[in-house]
Amino acid sequence: MTVSPCRTNFFVKHKDLHQFLLTTQENCLKNHCRQIVSISLEIDLVDPLVVLDKLSQANEINFYFENKGKGEAIAAIDAVAKLHVDGVNRFAQTEDFIKNCLKNIINFGNTNLSFSGPHFFCYFSFFDQNSQRDYPFPSANIFLPRWQVAVKNQRCVLVMNTIINANANIPRILQTLWSKIENIQSLEYYSPNIESLPTKLSKKPVTNATQFKNSVLSALKKIESRCLNKVVLADALDVKSSNNFNLFKSLNNLRQIHPNCYIFSTSNGKGQNFIGASPERLISIHQQQLITDALAGSAPRGKTPAEDATNANSLLNSEKERHEHSLVIDFITQRLYQLGLLPQILPPRLRQLSNIQHLWTPISAIVPANVHPLKIVAQLHPTPAVAGAAREIACREIRRYENFERGLYAAPLGWVDSQGNCEFIVGIRSALIDGDRARLYAGAGIVAGSDPEKEFAEVQLKLQALLKALV
Repeated sequence: MTVSPCRTNFFVKHKDLHQFLLTTQENCLKNHCRQIVSISLEIDLVDPLVVLDKLSQANEINFYFENKGKGEAIAAIDAVAKLHVDGVNRFAQTEDFIKNCLKNIINFGNTNLSFSGPHFFCYFSFFDQNSQRDYPFPSANIFLPRWQVAVKNQRCVLVMNTIINANANIPRILQTLWSKIENIQSLEYYSPNIESLPTKLSKKPVTNATQFKNSVLSALKKIESRCLNKVVLADALDVKSSNNFNLFKSLNNLRQIHPNCYIFSTSNGKGQNFIGASPERLISIHQQQLITDALAGSAPRGKTPAEDATNANSLLNSEKERHEHSLVIDFITQRLYQLGLLPQILPPRLRQLSNIQHLWTPISAIVPANVHPLKIVAQLHPTPAVAGAAREIACREIRRYENFERGLYAAPLGWVDSQGNCEFIVGIRSALIDGDRARLYAGAGIVAGSDPEKEFAEVQLKLQALLKALV
């Protein structure tokens, strides 16, 4: 058997890695334990979406996250450790799982690079229990991936997480790592052939127009009687395609059409994927600096610059939209205060997307080292932007009005690393994909002054934009 010179160079260059793994194994033998080793290596630039497309298997869980504006994308494939939980304690259990895993992880390689070291990927459904028995995602899932490829500012890092115990075959682990790098680097110039057969679609609304508008009228009565200030009502559209949806093509379309949104996808390892292009960040923490978005109140984009400016002005000056927006700001700041954080409200601005514009106020805070990111996620989810206010009453009303399972729609998805950095988004403008079928979700915030016709039109606008991207 001949060994390629490149491969020989890899083993010579990473003699220290070989030695590190052997030493780790000796410790495992001595202490009758096992360890997770997280290996971070800089590699040539590749597109993480291509890596996801080419290397993920249908029976493995995976996660994809991209923010073009921040110059970052990350693909996480397969799991070396994972946890599914349901119920009210899911955030605390997830936090414990991360902390326990971290006690057992040792790092190798350049940990100063963005996205190096272990990252935990997780999603939580909108409600802490799914009422639909056969909904394909648990109400909480967290995993440490076997493989992670990430890009930040044109630099690319590969992370391999692997378990070392007394029986681990070190040469085979190194061989697997080398093969994977070779495989990934061969994708560097891969240009996707995404020309496909013409697609025929049949569409079926999950809620009919009259039902939705009646729900809005009913919600307005509740608001008038001061039972609640706001409720977010979602609608869903079922789509059947003449051929299977191409996940890669859909995500590629989403990132082209929505360059200023978070593009995301997660799979359950059973063939179903939840994907979308969300304009809404729940929280991001970088070096203890937290940013969260108050995003509520919306208007369509105009067909001409003049019409666009008119729509923007009426949005900024609309009492109804500003009231809806202030409910979100008040809720977020109160929740952060309850955790002992001191939120700073930045000046409000417009968030303009391809087909819709929103009132947007970023809120920042410093996070003390003893507050885990998931404590903040647990405090904030769901915000009035996706549930309503008061939250508990709004959630009860949502269950009453909506005749489908929200599942991951409007729920937190994201990652946490070992340093307490994180990024979580809200899974709106999203779809559940299952082979040749997809269920698309969108919602609208109902407050005093809402018009059932307009709210229905807004939801349809969001659903159509999503459908366009999927095919």
